[in-house]
Amino acid sequence: MIATDKEQLLLRVEDALQSVRPHLNVDGGDVEVVEITDDLHVKIRWVGMCESCHMSDMTLRAGISEAIRLKIPEIAGVEAVNGRQ
Repeated sequence: MIATDKEQLLLRVEDALQSVRPHLNVDGGDVEVVEITDDLHVKIRWVGMCESCHMSDMTLRAGISEAIRLKIPEIAGVEAVNGRQ
């Protein structure tokens, strides 16, 4: 994938995240995109209160991943690079 394709994909992912960000912000958290891999996996980082939230796994599956894959079906998966261990 060439750089401009990744840049366009990143813009689409950021747009998809706008639908879930207000819910995260209410609780003092947020999410940022770290990377979109060549095999179309989105790596995110939890920010603020989301980093230690016990609901982050569910939010990732039911909120973040769902929002991204609904708008960008070619995304193969979404994973967090930080959070509760």
